[in-house]
Amino acid sequence: MRSIWKGQIAFGLVNIPVRLYAATEDHDVTLHQVHDKDGGRIRYQRRCEVCGRVIDYEHIDRAYQEGDRTIVLTEDELSTLPEERSREIDVREFVPSAQLDPIMFDRSYFLEPDAQSVKAYTLLRRALEKTDRTAVVLFSLRRKTRLGALRVRDKVLMLQSLLWDDEVREADFDVLDSSVRVSQKELGMAASLVDSLASDFSPENFSDEYQEQLRKLIDAKLEHGEDVDTAATFGEQDEEGGEVVDLMAALRASVEKNRTRSKSTKTKNTKPKSAKTKSTGTKSAKSA
Repeated sequence: MRSIWKGQIAFGLVNIPVRLYAATEDHDVTLHQVHDKDGGRIRYQRRCEVCGRVIDYEHIDRAYQEGDRTIVLTEDELSTLPEERSREIDVREFVPSAQLDPIMFDRSYFLEPDAQSVKAYTLLRRALEKTDRTAVVLFSLRRKTRLGALRVRDKVLMLQSLLWDDEVREADFDVLDSSVRVSQKELGMAASLVDSLASDFSPENFSDEYQEQLRKLIDAKLEHGEDVDTAATFGEQDEEGGEVVDLMAALRASVEKNRTRSKSTKTKNTKPKSAKTKSTGTKSAKSA
């Protein structure tokens, strides 16, 4: 991994120099746009609407529109903003970890201490673990002041950027204001369905089926060209979904389906024990 930012965690009089690394990566198959008639690559150009020329990045500034006025902001001017120059992850408070709503989580980063600050880094990590608290921080990255959560993941301190409060929408659906009657029988059946699917979360058990199928389609076209048969590649696909007419019947069928699948999985995973072989008096050369 290559670090994308270098700074320091600052709380009280303590400063911990760290490097910042992206904690996630995109696994999507890369596609580009082409003309459907001849397969020609579609290109986008940065063209000035005044002179009509294609402009290189080095000659592009940013601007703010205020009515009929255009306020141009140069790279030099933007770089003088105090927050742009800040290299601190400023700890503002330590809050109970459970108080952070996951809807606020944005980007995730790993923090690596430099060789001289491992002890302070480890001390902060253990203190957060012991108190089950998360540090709420402010930091600047890529020309934005960001709210963040500094928390522990295994032996690493992790920084997650958070959305600002006014960036999280309120869910206001009129349909949910209507009165709905749910019987104890329906609630019990729904709970049974939840129980039939209950498990511990193991992310390695899940995969991106769309990307797998996309790769399969690309491989098929590489092998067969434009004559690829998608039905032969993926098989006939049944239409899914539909309106639920009888909720209780659908719940019962779902519970029974999951019970059957669970029994089938357990049967497959149960291996017959092999018969024990009698020990002979012959020893291998290694054990001798």
